[in-house]
Amino acid sequence: MQKELLALVEYGGYPDFSSLYAQLGYTVVQMNNMRKVIQYLKKQQPAVIVAEFNFQSDFRDRTSSLESLLAMTQRWPDIHVVIFYDKEYQAQFSKLQDRFTIHQTIAFPVSEDALSQALTS
Repeated sequence: MQKELLALVEYGGYPDFSSLYAQLGYTVVQMNNMRKVIQYLKKQQPAVIVAEFNFQSDFRDRTSSLESLLAMTQRWPDIHVVIFYDKEYQAQFSKLQDRFTIHQTIAFPVSEDALSQALTS
């Protein structure tokens, strides 16, 4: 049975890793809207979620929409979450890491090797 990987690509700007995910035995579901992801997670629990941290300074009480996703995934400790982030926003991302369980993090630019290691560890 193949494992499911949910790829949340809100802004992108990095390679499409779909072929790598498939090589590693994942069935890929790709989405680009956090609301749709939240609805999806109410019905499905993938083995892995790969998403990007996008700092949003206009939020009063949060650093990004990723917080909603991470809050929801805390219910299912078997879901591994891999987050891509920009080193420029390390301080804001660290606050998120302090509050939520994140399996692996990878700073941009994301290499195929680093992602492969994150998904197989």
